[in-house]
Amino acid sequence: MKHGGILVFIDDSGDPGLGSESSPVFVIALVIFDDTLVAEETALAIKKLRRKLHFPDDVEFKFHKSRLPIKRRFLETVVQYPFRIRAIVVEKDKIRSKFNGTDKETFFNHIVLTVLQQTKGTVRYAKLRFDKRGERRIRNELRAYLSQALDNKVKNIFTDLKFVDSKRDNLVQLADMVAGSIAAYYKGKNIELFSLIKKRVEDIEEYR
Repeated sequence: MKHGGILVFIDDSGDPGLGSESSPVFVIALVIFDDTLVAEETALAIKKLRRKLHFPDDVEFKFHKSRLPIKRRFLETVVQYPFRIRAIVVEKDKIRSKFNGTDKETFFNHIVLTVLQQTKGTVRYAKLRFDKRGERRIRNELRAYLSQALDNKVKNIFTDLKFVDSKRDNLVQLADMVAGSIAAYYKGKNIELFSLIKKRVEDIEEYR
């Protein structure tokens, strides 16, 4: 750990619903910076890219709203910086019966827990940053659930967990673009985008 410890930005692609009309694939991606200075440099590179593209400063990079050339430019820009990607992919047809009757918040929390459990000691004393979602109660439930289920007081996976507005956080936008690229790959679409980030991938688990 350097310069302030590990920073982890977390976002998803797809939706955590398990109904027949929900997305076929659900992804949680972790974008991990072992050096806060590198995180700052990456965020600045995203800001500079926005200017190069002549976008207003408040335009948010979001995978599902961006045209393919923009996605490509974004990923080509960020992969120059050393961060790690860990992710979990849920192909719902394979697991739906296992979670029969589970609501989407419970399922979301469980998948986040699973990807954090699978970091094999590579994420400790981390500052977790999630895209702000749902009402305060839902966010508090996730925080309490992770603290207890990870035995965090003993294992020290995270020191801090915050929900941030993705419109104002370039690195949560990065996590969104990474999650979207992984989901697209598993759906057989825009495979070239995954090839751009592949060198930063530390681990992708397929949920069983």
